[in-house]
Amino acid sequence: MSSAVAPRSGGRPTAAAAALLETTILDHATVAFLRDGYAATSIEAIARDAHVAKRTIYTRWEGKPALFLAVARRLMTAWLSLTDTWPETDDLQAALHVAARSILDVGLTPEAIALHRMMIAEGDRFPELQVIMDQAGAQEGMRRIARILARGVAAGQLRPLDTAFAAEQFLHLILAGPQRRALGLRTPLDAQARDTWREAAVRLFLSGCLPRDAAVPGIDAPP
Repeated sequence: MSSAVAPRSGGRPTAAAAALLETTILDHATVAFLRDGYAATSIEAIARDAHVAKRTIYTRWEGKPALFLAVARRLMTAWLSLTDTWPETDDLQAALHVAARSILDVGLTPEAIALHRMMIAEGDRFPELQVIMDQAGAQEGMRRIARILARGVAAGQLRPLDTAFAAEQFLHLILAGPQRRALGLRTPLDAQARDTWREAAVRLFLSGCLPRDAAVPGIDAPP
């Protein structure tokens, strides 16, 4: 935790102090939203936990939707930063395995599971939550997967397909099962089981997307 930065005596806070204050508010807002849900979280409670006045929050964000958007954007920015390490490679299977590992590493964090649980519980009452998540960058991950698939199509490694649709299916295939387990609906996967799941899921995805005469090791390799 960074140490507090004191404001300039008798004047407005320094840029560093203002940034630290915003980070502190967002830290407390993140905890509150993920712990209590969107409906049960109030600006008043966040202000109390962060030891600031409500007007301090309202001068930075117009209200709870704007504050939640800021929280979601910060989470998404951190998660999407992991995709910056995805290789620009001609090895399609290697690229998909790197993407799949990153998706699982992010999607099974306690913060991601809590956010997913909140979206399930409150999405019907607050349909704007999905809009906020999309604005925060939820679609960017699928666009990056789609770019991997587009390279595979261009190289003839995949048959022609709708890369946006395929990217969404890839994401669901990789994450949905482990995510349900992490939510408590089945036994959670340990590290070894997660790797086994990832390898099998990538092979299964490729079996449906490769040219018809191509073989996927472990599924349809010729005898």
